[in-house]
Amino acid sequence: MKIVNRKATFNYEILERFEAGVVLTGSEVKSVKLGRADLGDSYVKIINNELYLVNTDIPKYKYSGEKEYDPKRSRKLLVRKDELLLLDSKLKQKRLTLIPLSLYVTRGRIKVEVGLGRGKREYEKREKEKERTLDRELLYESRKYVV
Repeated sequence: MKIVNRKATFNYEILERFEAGVVLTGSEVKSVKLGRADLGDSYVKIINNELYLVNTDIPKYKYSGEKEYDPKRSRKLLVRKDELLLLDSKLKQKRLTLIPLSLYVTRGRIKVEVGLGRGKREYEKREKEKERTLDRELLYESRKYVV
């Protein structure tokens, strides 16, 4: 099961990618394995020399007995110390943001692919959309004349 954040690639130019583990409760793991998670408005933040996944919506597992469950709580990410220091220095030097790109299962563990991205300007998004439209029209025209 792989949950992809489509908004991330549209709104950001991804410069670098890396993998991190996520600290979850048992019912959250079951919910993610069923494919019930939303990375749309989420981001990654460094708090007290630790990475946190903020604003990710993992709905409550339907058979869970938890009474007070917060689906948008901050979840800790597991990375090596040298990776964290490298990311922290890059974030301070340039106008970059950490964005979760996808959430997936590897050997029974939930992992997050995090990207170091630079925000796209509005005109860059319009140009990209224009290129896609032209490519789509060109493909349609080429199919029209094939017998």
